[in-house]
Amino acid sequence: MRKRHEQRIKNRKPAFKKWIKRLHLWFGLSIGLIVFIVSITGALYVFKEDIQYVLRKDFITHSEKDISGKKTLPLKVLEEKINEQNPEKYPLHWVEIPLDKTKAYKFYYYERNPDAWNYFDEFPIYKSVYINPFSGEVLSVQDEKNGFFNIVKFIHWSFLLNSDWGKYVVGIPVLIFLFMLISGIVLWWPRNKAARKQRFWFQWKNIRNWKRKNYDLHSILGFYASFIALIVAITGLFYSFVFIQAFMYFVFSGGNTVYPEFAHLQTEDPVEMKTAATIDKIAMQVEQHYPDYSAYTIDLGHEHIDDHEHENFTVYVRGLEDKYYIYSEMIFDENSGKLLLNRPYEKRDFGEKYVAANYDIHVGAILGTFGKILALISSLVCASLPVTGFMVWWGRRNKAKR
Repeated sequence: MRKRHEQRIKNRKPAFKKWIKRLHLWFGLSIGLIVFIVSITGALYVFKEDIQYVLRKDFITHSEKDISGKKTLPLKVLEEKINEQNPEKYPLHWVEIPLDKTKAYKFYYYERNPDAWNYFDEFPIYKSVYINPFSGEVLSVQDEKNGFFNIVKFIHWSFLLNSDWGKYVVGIPVLIFLFMLISGIVLWWPRNKAARKQRFWFQWKNIRNWKRKNYDLHSILGFYASFIALIVAITGLFYSFVFIQAFMYFVFSGGNTVYPEFAHLQTEDPVEMKTAATIDKIAMQVEQHYPDYSAYTIDLGHEHIDDHEHENFTVYVRGLEDKYYIYSEMIFDENSGKLLLNRPYEKRDFGEKYVAANYDIHVGAILGTFGKILALISSLVCASLPVTGFMVWWGRRNKAKR
């Protein structure tokens, strides 16, 4: 009886691996091209901040002299100067203000049409304007919508389809790819010590057969890249599916099911109190509270195509130059500029900190340059897996025909 039981267990294992292998193959053939495109665009986007800084360094900073004795112009004045020097059909949307006053302020034209079916119609305009905050001179206008990195980003995110539903066109194949990474590890796992020696590294000394080399590239590189790829895939799915967001917050917050919200903090002072100087009053309070932070963004308060009611007037303050995981928020009365809530990064629970860090984890920036290099290599290997996997299948198929 015992021998029969052991034999049944042995028979189950090959049958299990056989089905895993079939699913791995079928899914690979069906989503291979999508995985290739998503991986390549991800690799191209990893060093976006670094490359863009080099390309824009001439106008990221301005050349104003003796700024220690000067004051920046009011934000409404800067807005007017931009509209004079660069008139557009749509109003400016928001401004990003650096705490380092040697840098230019960055105003944005941004409109989104949620009814459009593709990326180019979805965003009628998306431009950034770099301006000297002391003189009001426009230093550069960048067309972000048609820029290389933004197009790469939206191919990666939604295949240039409307982002509301295009994210599922990408997200569902990535969800399947998540299974393929796990099943790939299961298929790679060696049965014994002898097989293990061949699985961890390339044994090509006496190997001339390209099929064997291709198989090793697929299995060995796939194994090493899969652990980082699992993290990259899960953090990418975070942007496609609400249930992933809820699950990740639940896990990292220690079981909380409701994300903190402050909808009850709303503008109550009369609209008569709102003047052109209110926005500058808000900006001054932000800089007083967070002088060592990197930058903050303020909505300029105009109506837009996808205009929606904001719960309150929230200002997000970013702590680091090229990362997003450290940020604080301040909520103001939009009419009077009165501070209603100051919520620094330190007061957030770990779940909120994870949500803020998800993007930096996804692109590897959480570990600095080293992390970005890991993300780049992992993305390139993931792009190669559909190619080498297809060649493995094609080689075996032709062999079976012969």
